[in-house]
Amino acid sequence: MHEMTEVVLVTGGSRGIGAAVCRRVAETGRAVVVNYAANRASADALVAEIAEAGGTAVAVQGDVRKEADILKMFEAADALGTLVGLVNNAGVVDSKQRVDEMSAERLERMFAVNVTGSFLCAREAVKRMSTRYGGKGGGIVNLGSASSKLGSPNQFVDYAAAKGAIDTMTVGLALEVAEEGVRVNAVRPGIIETEIHASGGVPGRAAELAPKLPMKRAGTADEVAKAIIWLLSEDASYTTGAILDVSGGRAILP
Repeated sequence: MHEMTEVVLVTGGSRGIGAAVCRRVAETGRAVVVNYAANRASADALVAEIAEAGGTAVAVQGDVRKEADILKMFEAADALGTLVGLVNNAGVVDSKQRVDEMSAERLERMFAVNVTGSFLCAREAVKRMSTRYGGKGGGIVNLGSASSKLGSPNQFVDYAAAKGAIDTMTVGLALEVAEEGVRVNAVRPGIIETEIHASGGVPGRAAELAPKLPMKRAGTADEVAKAIIWLLSEDASYTTGAILDVSGGRAILP
């Protein structure tokens, strides 16, 4: 690939919101690095789908808990062209538990994936995009969650707390690199129809909660993806440090 090719790296890009973002990025003419942790079949299928539609994508296996894997992802982006965007989408939930039932292992995994992984990916993105390092600018979009305001009692306070850390990181990093051509924003989805609910042991959660939501329905991965694409685009050129709720009205009140 030519270095003039603009590249966006999406962590956890093989399914759900991540996959929707990858499709939308490819539609903008940018090359996309589809990172996946374990589901190679989904990642390969997505890359093939993007290629068939005339886009450019590569799948790269990597666990955001491992620094070496993160470096490998960014090397793949460098091989494609010039990094202009990072979507910190990789994340995990766990089964419903109270805090007084949580193990150290659960907490370590929760924060390693959802917080430390996002920090390390942001570090590598800034090193490539910031004018301080000779870069030409770019955008970072972090995936937060409406749970950071709701606290998720009796479900996963640890996940909500990890996403609260993402809110704070978004604001702090945005201010650090505001003069260096890098914009940092976050999207906080509400209840979205994706596979993440099944991984937390409640596959029907989106449908179950839909009647209780202000809009009486769950959101779609593509509705979140469109907001992310806007934040990555030049249309959002004066937007940094913003946290955009894409939650159908959920968690508007403090």
